[in-house]
Amino acid sequence: MAWVWSGMVVLSLIFGILTGNLDAVANAALEGARSAIDLSVSMAGILCLWSGVMEIMNVCGLSAGLARAFRPLLRRLLPNACRDEETLAAVSANVSANLLGLGNAATPLGIRAARRMARGCGGVASDELCLLVVLNTASIQLLPATIASVRAAAGCQTPFDILPAVWLASVLSVAAGLLAARLLSLGGRRRP
Repeated sequence: MAWVWSGMVVLSLIFGILTGNLDAVANAALEGARSAIDLSVSMAGILCLWSGVMEIMNVCGLSAGLARAFRPLLRRLLPNACRDEETLAAVSANVSANLLGLGNAATPLGIRAARRMARGCGGVASDELCLLVVLNTASIQLLPATIASVRAAAGCQTPFDILPAVWLASVLSVAAGLLAARLLSLGGRRRP
């Protein structure tokens, strides 16, 4: 990836010199850097807020209750992984954090669950581990906190007005992911 970015910078400088617009290239680079810093600082504040909300939910037991609500569904989707209580807890917490749109908080939980599920797989991902990746990637989000923070940082006055579209898109993506995982799982079993 470093080569791609380096190539883009070199090409920009070459074309800036050839077209006599080197000042415009330099100004665009400085403006882009300023905009990136503004966006990062704005997002950091909002992400800290939602991380704090998640921590409060953890302390008061609300996130544990949400995770418990998902356990019957997860036991049906991931029966082998759910035999281990610690793995089930990590998967439940991962799904709960994704549901709240807190991908940054969900990632370590998903990694912990995946590591526990990968034990004894012999270096080949099991169907359930692949299904966890699908659930983590195409998660249903009731409250898309990260997306809303990006929209707010970009100046949107109503960052949560996208909720119906997010709900529909996330439900459809999870359904499509589960269906694809199921079909690929069945197709893999038929091979000799």
